[in-house]
Amino acid sequence: METLYTLLTFVVLFGLIAIPYWRRVARHKREAAEKFDKSQRMGIQAPITLHPHFDLTSCIGCASCVRVCPEHVLGIVRGRPAIINGSKCVGHGLCADVCPVGAITLGFGTPRQGMEIPYYDDHYETNVRGVYIIGELGGMGLIRNAVTQGVKAIEHVASARRAKQLDDLDVVIVGAGPAGLAAALAAQEKSLRYVVLEQEEIGGTILHYPRQKLVLTQPVELPLFGKLKFTEVTKEDLLRVWQEIVGRFHLNIVTGQKVESIHEAGGRMLVRTLTAEFRTANVLLALGRRGSPRKLGVTGENLSKVMYRLIEAESYKQKHILVVGGGDSAVEAAIGLASQVGNMVTVSYRKEEFVRLKEKNERKVKEFTDSGKLSVLFNSQVLEIKPDAVVVQSSGNIVHNLANDFVFIFAGGELPTELLKKCGIKMRTTEIEAQAVAA
Repeated sequence: METLYTLLTFVVLFGLIAIPYWRRVARHKREAAEKFDKSQRMGIQAPITLHPHFDLTSCIGCASCVRVCPEHVLGIVRGRPAIINGSKCVGHGLCADVCPVGAITLGFGTPRQGMEIPYYDDHYETNVRGVYIIGELGGMGLIRNAVTQGVKAIEHVASARRAKQLDDLDVVIVGAGPAGLAAALAAQEKSLRYVVLEQEEIGGTILHYPRQKLVLTQPVELPLFGKLKFTEVTKEDLLRVWQEIVGRFHLNIVTGQKVESIHEAGGRMLVRTLTAEFRTANVLLALGRRGSPRKLGVTGENLSKVMYRLIEAESYKQKHILVVGGGDSAVEAAIGLASQVGNMVTVSYRKEEFVRLKEKNERKVKEFTDSGKLSVLFNSQVLEIKPDAVVVQSSGNIVHNLANDFVFIFAGGELPTELLKKCGIKMRTTEIEAQAVAA
């Protein structure tokens, strides 16, 4: 009798623990399948950056990759790992690190879909000898990845030691973001003659983040400087670190220099800006993917009230504001503006719902819309921008004539394709990706 009682107790306790657990597992699997099907339906499954490829013949379904992914990109779908939030993948690579059977490799595109990313080899050298691409332009969205690429590219430049004339530089680095600055440190460490050309200011894409935006990174080793130990840092603090590094090591950076052309002449590369020409053996493109802000092409977009980035949300109070776009930058700007006194903020987004947001931003934007602090027009597009209003059309051909003081457009950036074409750099194609994945 006592044994039976013990057995029944064990069964009850097991049920109390196991049933909720299996219900939770089933719910997670169901949610993952729903997200996977939705992403396929909306055409947003394939990430635009470095992302995991799964060898399902080797995969044992342990879900280690799912648990370790900090952006919640992966899920178990019908018993196998899959990308369920592809647009959120930023190429951490942690999934490949933890896979116990080596069933995950990192790559770009799919056998059926090439990506809008320049082609380069394992040393980050493009099809044009002596021209390298690193950082965001090459599909890397993380500071750690950008720094690693910059250092490896310079190591290859140093080892190649291509012939140059006496007054030529060893390398011209285009862009002073994390990738370009890491490359400059590596070049200085290896006693290479170099210059960094930056069309704006030191910091790169970080400059375009809203004030106090939290930048997430991982500890990374910088040449000469040592380890960047923080894992969470504000935009201002990170920029302060970069400025400290530039000053301490006297990095050769020239700002206000937009590169107009790069071409080979007489066995050297000629890099031209609007005001200068640089002769070099190698060129390292550390440009962001933003390039020039993508415009809407509507009447009134040239008005002074139209802007493409937000720096100080606190400067805008008691205003009617339209934010165009549905990515993290647009939503963060809208939330920042809606947090200021008296602002009436509306978001116009061309899709039926937000599909590319970090979870924190998803929660925040829902909180703001539910409380009435923020209005969102889905399936909408701007038709015209007027001095004191903006005309927006939403689903059902409904036209909204909104009172307006400022318009912030976050429609992404256009790749510097003209510069790449002038250089003769190839883009990744369907054929190239098919071979890479098959290998």
